[in-house]
Amino acid sequence: MEKILELHALSKNYGRIKAVDQLSLEVEKGTVFGILGPNGSGKTTTLGMLLGVTRPSAGSFSWFGGEQAEKAKKRIGSLLETPNFYPYMTARQNLKLVAKIKECKNPNIEEVLEQVKLLDRGDDKFKTYSLGMKQRLAIASALLGDPDILLLDEPTNGLDPRGIAEVRQLILEIADRGTTVIMASHILAEVEKVCNHVAVLKKGVLKYSGLASELSGHLGKLVVAAADLEQLQNTLQEHPSIKQIERDGKVLVVLLQEKIDPASINRWLAEKNIHLNHLEQRQGSLEEGFLKLIDS
Repeated sequence: MEKILELHALSKNYGRIKAVDQLSLEVEKGTVFGILGPNGSGKTTTLGMLLGVTRPSAGSFSWFGGEQAEKAKKRIGSLLETPNFYPYMTARQNLKLVAKIKECKNPNIEEVLEQVKLLDRGDDKFKTYSLGMKQRLAIASALLGDPDILLLDEPTNGLDPRGIAEVRQLILEIADRGTTVIMASHILAEVEKVCNHVAVLKKGVLKYSGLASELSGHLGKLVVAAADLEQLQNTLQEHPSIKQIERDGKVLVVLLQEKIDPASINRWLAEKNIHLNHLEQRQGSLEEGFLKLIDS
């Protein structure tokens, strides 16, 4: 697939503090890419360097295969912090002002208002908006000019559950339209629900970059049980697709290292005269892999 962003040993130092330390990764076109890490891991600093807000101490990055920086910026929409909208101006008036500042020749104001589901509230004053609506309007301002890439820093921070759900759904809809989304967050649940690729940072160092589904280090779990649990465990240890087996009360939790149809495991065991009385499939957890990386 086409690489839309490449980072090569990108670093940022503040005196002795290494906010970002030789970060190298690639983002492919059409992905929803999550930059994940606890507070202080270098997520915001990384986005700041990518947008030219912060100057790197070392390393480099390139957009769109090396496109000239000023030209590339016109293809990028960003939201590093909530814009200073004027409370007594309407959403349309605020967006017109943002479009003027961004020098958008033909601002797609009606389109972005519809995209963030605020078209019917476009003539209402900003001060009447809920927190979730304010954040959606902020995302609308980043979408002015129809960018190819959208960069978001903690887009659900401070929102209530309803607002979080609204912004999450909006990000998915934006991605469905073909826009590449790069999103920094420390909220695991939100990253897991919207991102298909992730990079995990710890104190500025890249600990993982790849598919979100593979971050846990296994491709899901099976929860199984049989009359003789010990015999079942001993037999399962012979199967080449099984990475690890953990006993949890009256069931076994089986970690898989390659994709496999649970029914084939059931048949394989039946051939060995072991009949399951419980078989349940579970997906790998992003939280498991994240905590393993951060705690190591």
